[in-house]
Amino acid sequence: MRNTKVLFITQAAVVAALYVVLTLLANALGLANQAVQVRFSEALTILPYFTPAAIPGLFLGCILSNTLTGCMFLDTVFGSLATLIGAILTYLISKKVKNPVAKWLCPIPPIVANMIIVPQVLMHVYEAPGTLLFFTLTVGAGEIISCYVLGMILLFVLEPRKNAIFGQNNVVA
Repeated sequence: MRNTKVLFITQAAVVAALYVVLTLLANALGLANQAVQVRFSEALTILPYFTPAAIPGLFLGCILSNTLTGCMFLDTVFGSLATLIGAILTYLISKKVKNPVAKWLCPIPPIVANMIIVPQVLMHVYEAPGTLLFFTLTVGAGEIISCYVLGMILLFVLEPRKNAIFGQNNVVA
Protein backbone atom coordinates (compact mmCIF):
# COMPACT_ATOMS: atom_id res chain seq x y z
CA MET A 1 0.00 0.00 0.00
CA ARG A 2 2.74 2.45 0.96
CA ASN A 3 4.72 1.81 -2.24
CA THR A 4 1.60 2.58 -4.28
CA LYS A 5 1.26 6.01 -2.67
CA VAL A 6 4.97 6.72 -3.09
CA LEU A 7 4.76 5.76 -6.77
CA PHE A 8 1.68 7.96 -7.26
CA ILE A 9 3.33 10.98 -5.61
CA THR A 10 6.58 10.40 -7.49
CA GLN A 11 4.80 10.14 -10.85
CA ALA A 12 2.76 13.28 -10.14
CA ALA A 13 5.91 15.19 -9.16
CA VAL A 14 7.78 14.08 -12.28
CA VAL A 15 4.84 15.10 -14.51
CA ALA A 16 4.67 18.51 -12.77
CA ALA A 17 8.41 19.03 -13.18
CA LEU A 18 8.33 18.03 -16.84
CA TYR A 19 5.38 20.34 -17.45
CA VAL A 20 7.27 23.28 -15.91
CA VAL A 21 10.49 22.60 -17.82
CA LEU A 22 8.69 22.18 -21.16
CA THR A 23 6.61 25.33 -20.58
CA LEU A 24 9.70 27.35 -19.70
CA LEU A 25 11.35 26.07 -22.89
CA ALA A 26 8.34 27.06 -25.01
CA ASN A 27 8.22 30.41 -23.20
CA ALA A 28 11.91 31.04 -23.93
CA LEU A 29 11.13 30.40 -27.60
CA GLY A 30 8.16 32.79 -27.45
CA LEU A 31 5.56 30.04 -27.91
CA ALA A 32 3.90 29.74 -24.48
CA ASN A 33 1.84 32.84 -23.85
CA GLN A 34 0.55 34.32 -27.10
CA ALA A 35 -2.78 33.98 -28.91
CA VAL A 36 -1.50 30.78 -30.57
CA GLN A 37 0.12 28.99 -27.66
CA VAL A 38 2.19 25.97 -28.58
CA ARG A 39 3.24 24.76 -25.17
CA PHE A 40 5.27 21.59 -25.54
CA SER A 41 4.09 20.76 -22.02
CA GLU A 42 0.50 20.39 -23.24
CA ALA A 43 1.58 17.17 -24.99
CA LEU A 44 1.77 15.74 -21.46
CA THR A 45 -2.02 16.05 -21.16
CA ILE A 46 -2.10 12.60 -22.78
CA LEU A 47 -0.49 11.08 -19.65
CA PRO A 48 -3.78 10.44 -17.76
CA TYR A 49 -4.30 7.76 -20.44
CA PHE A 50 -1.52 5.87 -18.63
CA THR A 51 -1.80 6.93 -14.99
CA PRO A 52 -4.16 8.96 -12.79
CA ALA A 53 -1.06 10.41 -11.11
CA ALA A 54 -0.74 12.65 -14.15
CA ILE A 55 -3.90 14.52 -13.12
CA PRO A 56 -2.47 16.32 -10.06
CA GLY A 57 0.91 16.50 -11.79
CA LEU A 58 -0.50 18.39 -14.77
CA PHE A 59 -2.56 20.67 -12.53
CA LEU A 60 0.37 21.56 -10.27
CA GLY A 61 2.73 21.87 -13.24
CA CYS A 62 0.35 24.31 -14.92
CA ILE A 63 0.00 26.40 -11.76
CA LEU A 64 3.78 26.58 -11.35
CA SER A 65 4.38 27.26 -15.05
CA ASN A 66 1.85 30.06 -15.23
CA THR A 67 3.28 31.60 -12.08
CA LEU A 68 6.88 31.35 -13.29
CA THR A 69 6.08 32.78 -16.72
CA GLY A 70 4.41 35.83 -15.21
CA CYS A 71 0.78 35.08 -15.98
CA MET A 72 -1.83 37.09 -14.13
CA PHE A 73 -3.50 35.44 -11.13
CA LEU A 74 -6.84 34.72 -12.84
CA ASP A 75 -5.00 33.26 -15.84
CA THR A 76 -3.11 30.96 -13.48
CA VAL A 77 -6.35 29.91 -11.79
CA PHE A 78 -8.53 29.40 -14.85
CA GLY A 79 -5.78 28.11 -17.17
CA SER A 80 -4.85 25.52 -14.55
CA LEU A 81 -8.51 24.58 -14.10
CA ALA A 82 -8.77 24.04 -17.86
CA THR A 83 -5.80 21.69 -17.64
CA LEU A 84 -7.31 19.90 -14.64
CA ILE A 85 -10.68 19.43 -16.39
CA GLY A 86 -8.95 18.15 -19.51
CA ALA A 87 -6.79 15.74 -17.48
CA ILE A 88 -9.75 14.31 -15.56
CA LEU A 89 -11.80 13.80 -18.71
CA THR A 90 -8.83 12.22 -20.50
CA TYR A 91 -8.46 9.76 -17.64
CA LEU A 92 -12.19 8.95 -17.69
CA ILE A 93 -12.12 8.33 -21.44
CA SER A 94 -9.14 6.01 -21.03
CA LYS A 95 -10.99 3.98 -18.40
CA LYS A 96 -14.57 4.06 -19.72
CA VAL A 97 -14.12 3.74 -23.49
CA LYS A 98 -12.92 0.22 -24.16
CA ASN A 99 -12.04 0.12 -27.82
CA PRO A 100 -9.18 1.21 -30.08
CA VAL A 101 -10.86 4.60 -30.55
CA ALA A 102 -10.24 5.59 -26.90
CA LYS A 103 -6.64 6.61 -27.40
CA TRP A 104 -7.65 8.88 -30.30
CA LEU A 105 -10.28 10.58 -28.12
CA CYS A 106 -7.95 11.27 -25.19
CA PRO A 107 -6.40 14.51 -26.53
CA ILE A 108 -9.82 16.07 -27.15
CA PRO A 109 -10.79 17.08 -23.56
CA PRO A 110 -7.75 19.32 -22.95
CA ILE A 111 -8.21 20.91 -26.37
CA VAL A 112 -11.89 21.67 -25.76
CA ALA A 113 -11.37 22.81 -22.14
CA ASN A 114 -8.69 25.25 -23.23
CA MET A 115 -10.71 26.45 -26.23
CA ILE A 116 -13.60 27.32 -23.90
CA ILE A 117 -11.68 28.82 -20.96
CA VAL A 118 -8.48 30.42 -22.28
CA PRO A 119 -10.14 32.76 -24.83
CA GLN A 120 -12.26 34.17 -22.01
CA VAL A 121 -9.09 34.76 -19.98
CA LEU A 122 -7.35 36.47 -22.88
CA MET A 123 -10.30 38.79 -23.46
CA HIS A 124 -11.27 39.60 -19.87
CA VAL A 125 -8.08 39.27 -17.83
CA TYR A 126 -5.61 40.64 -20.38
CA GLU A 127 -8.15 42.72 -22.30
CA ALA A 128 -6.53 41.47 -25.51
CA PRO A 129 -8.00 43.00 -28.64
CA GLY A 130 -9.89 40.49 -30.75
CA THR A 131 -13.09 38.53 -30.88
CA LEU A 132 -14.09 35.43 -28.97
CA LEU A 133 -14.12 33.51 -32.26
CA PHE A 134 -10.59 34.67 -33.07
CA PHE A 135 -9.19 33.59 -29.71
CA THR A 136 -11.13 30.32 -29.76
CA LEU A 137 -9.61 29.47 -33.14
CA THR A 138 -6.07 30.54 -32.25
CA VAL A 139 -6.06 28.80 -28.87
CA GLY A 140 -7.62 25.76 -30.52
CA ALA A 141 -4.91 25.70 -33.20
CA GLY A 142 -2.15 25.77 -30.59
CA GLU A 143 -3.87 23.10 -28.51
CA ILE A 144 -4.35 20.83 -31.53
CA ILE A 145 -0.63 21.08 -32.28
CA SER A 146 0.36 20.57 -28.64
CA CYS A 147 -2.21 18.04 -27.42
CA TYR A 148 -3.19 16.15 -30.53
CA VAL A 149 -0.09 16.11 -32.72
CA LEU A 150 2.63 16.11 -30.06
CA GLY A 151 0.45 14.28 -27.50
CA MET A 152 -0.35 11.39 -29.85
CA ILE A 153 3.31 11.07 -30.79
CA LEU A 154 4.09 10.85 -27.08
CA LEU A 155 1.31 8.30 -26.51
CA PHE A 156 2.59 6.00 -29.24
CA VAL A 157 6.19 6.32 -28.02
CA LEU A 158 5.22 5.55 -24.41
CA GLU A 159 2.62 2.83 -25.00
CA PRO A 160 5.05 -0.06 -25.61
CA ARG A 161 6.90 0.91 -22.42
CA LYS A 162 3.88 1.82 -20.25
CA ASN A 163 4.34 -0.93 -17.64
CA ALA A 164 8.02 -0.12 -17.14
CA ILE A 165 7.36 3.62 -16.89
CA PHE A 166 4.01 3.81 -15.08
CA GLY A 167 3.89 0.51 -13.22
CA GLN A 168 1.90 -2.66 -13.79
CA ASN A 169 -1.38 -1.47 -12.28
CA ASN A 170 -1.41 2.24 -13.20
CA VAL A 171 -1.69 3.22 -9.55
CA VAL A 172 -4.43 5.22 -7.87
CA ALA A 173 -3.70 6.89 -4.53
